[in-house]
Amino acid sequence: MTPADFVTFFHEQRASAILRTDLAVAAAPAMEAAIRAGFRICEFTLTVPKALEHVAAFSKREGIVVGAGTVLTVEDARRAVEAGARFLVSPVVDEVVIEEATRLGVAMMPGTHTPTEMLRAHRAGSSLQKLFPAPGNGPAFVKACLGPMPFLRIVPTSGVDESNAAAYFAAGAFAVGFVAPLFDPADLRERRFDRVEARGRELLAACAAP
Repeated sequence: MTPADFVTFFHEQRASAILRTDLAVAAAPAMEAAIRAGFRICEFTLTVPKALEHVAAFSKREGIVVGAGTVLTVEDARRAVEAGARFLVSPVVDEVVIEEATRLGVAMMPGTHTPTEMLRAHRAGSSLQKLFPAPGNGPAFVKACLGPMPFLRIVPTSGVDESNAAAYFAAGAFAVGFVAPLFDPADLRERRFDRVEARGRELLAACAAP
């Protein structure tokens, strides 16, 4: 899958499942629940115990595209791609890491919080611009940024939930990512993966094109 292929697939799918947990035993079953709910783009942050092992295992699943999040260094990028990651995500803009992702042939989505950071990421070669953390007026902020820079592909990944996903898309968001609204920490501690699946279905329904 080329970076361009991933961008197209992400736009079609409209949402990704982003897992961040320190509970080793919950990681795989939590993501399995998200996949049962219908998610086809799965991200394991590198803060998850044995994250690269999960990337390697889930990347072998047909129809599932797996990426790595919290990629902060060139070495992180290389190890993630070697494990099978087809896209990389970072909470910050780092041109060196973006350049390495390009060299490795995978899509890169750096974290941006201002229009200046979004443009900086775009010019550095990032396929997508992650909005992180999301401001309180998230959809209005996305719309305002796209006004003068419609070429951006903004992907909010914090502050997005069932109640405002449609508003983000109406404002022009390219896609969205779900973290805590999908993987509630209490459910993961209690191993209530049925709740993860149910919530996943609700979130994807909220993202459906009108």
